[in-house]
Amino acid sequence: VQLQASGGGLVQAGDSLRLSCAVSERSRNSFATGWFRQAPGKEREFVAAIKWSGGATFYSDSVKGRFSISRDNAKNQVYLQMNSLTPEDTAVYYCAAKVGAINSGLTRRSYYDYWGQGTQVTVSS
Repeated sequence: VQLQASGGGLVQAGDSLRLSCAVSERSRNSFATGWFRQAPGKEREFVAAIKWSGGATFYSDSVKGRFSISRDNAKNQVYLQMNSLTPEDTAVYYCAAKVGAINSGLTRRSYYDYWGQGTQVTVSS
C-alpha cells in the first residue's frame, strides 16, 4: 500500500484548504485511513481518521468542528477539508493507512501500517 498526500500550501488565517490522500492498491483488508500532523519541534499528533467501511470518523479536539474527513471508495481517496485555519494548524500533514480490522487505537501513530510522505500546510496570521 502506498499513500500520496497532496493539497498543502500557504494560506491566511481563516482560509480553507483541502488535502487529499491517494491510497494505491487498497486491499480488501484496508480498514482505516488517518491524518496526522507534525509542527517543527513537536511530536506528530493525530488529526482525524475514517474507516473505509461504514465511514465512521474520528477527530482530535483541536480540529473538531473545523476539519472534516471523508473518503471516496471508488477513487481510493481520503480528503481532509480544513476550515477556519489558524497559525497553530501550521505543520506537515501526513496520511496513514491501517490494514486489518482492528477497531481500537485509530488515534495512535503505532496503529497505522503505512505512511505517506507528508504535505506542508502553512497558515499566516
